[in-house]
Amino acid sequence: NKKAFVELLFWKSPAAACEMTKGYSSLQEGEGTTRSRVPPWTPQEEQELRELYWKYKEVEGGDIISAILAHLPTAGRTRRQVVKQLVRM
Repeated sequence: NKKAFVELLFWKSPAAACEMTKGYSSLQEGEGTTRSRVPPWTPQEEQELRELYWKYKEVEGGDIISAILAHLPTAGRTRRQVVKQLVRM
């Protein structure tokens, strides 16, 4: 690739650098990205999250996300994951 030098002007993660040298789309599914390490939300988890949000949304003086995390049946979800999923939904 004659234009590869232009790519070197911008910051690359180790995964992107590996992909540049081995060819694009050379990484297998789930390699090199942190997002793929996060388990996806199942429809049941989304439904539970939606119900918990509507339940604790009206509580005054309390942190909605803390209440959701305390009552979320699936352990291992972080505050950031819950907030990101609520925004996405």
